[in-house]
Amino acid sequence: MIIGLGSDLSDIRRIQASLDKYGERFKARIFTDIERARSERKAGAAASYAKRFAAKEACAKALGTGLRAGVFWRDMGVVNLRSGQPTMALTGGALARLNAITPEGMRPVIHLTLTDDHPYAQAFVIIEALPA
Repeated sequence: MIIGLGSDLSDIRRIQASLDKYGERFKARIFTDIERARSERKAGAAASYAKRFAAKEACAKALGTGLRAGVFWRDMGVVNLRSGQPTMALTGGALARLNAITPEGMRPVIHLTLTDDHPYAQAFVIIEALPA
């Protein structure tokens, strides 16, 4: 059963402007160490950061809170499964919210898709509850 759905469209130029203006301060506030390492290896680092930014926004929407109620940017991080498929790793308030919306006897699975076509990056998140 689907327990959460979220999408977001991010402007790569806006993320590039934030990277240019705030640099490490912006990266440290918004992105996890794993996200930063992966994005910095890319030739188009701004597009990579923009996709991850969109994923965080989409995830916050899927959780039903947005970026409030104890859910913070770094509580949501894009990670890749061994297959390369992206998903979200949640900690802190985001994980607490995920646990709160997951029905008893079920386990949550987060589906994530990312794409970009300059100047935009897009993410969709579906949170599914499966039998434990």
